[in-house]
Amino acid sequence: MGIDDTVRNKGEELGGKAKEAAGKLTDDEQLEAEGKVDQTRAKLKQAGDEAKEAFQN
Repeated sequence: MGIDDTVRNKGEELGGKAKEAAGKLTDDEQLEAEGKVDQTRAKLKQAGDEAKEAFQN
């Protein structure tokens, strides 16, 4: 829930965007879908961390 988690989650999100873009460029639908899943997973983790932090404060 600290800054480390935030940075890690943002990194995962950016990695997912890169995967999605690579999939689009190479017409690899599976890679593009994996990138979207990675982005969604990272965003869900961010939301969970924010909710935990809200309840602690």
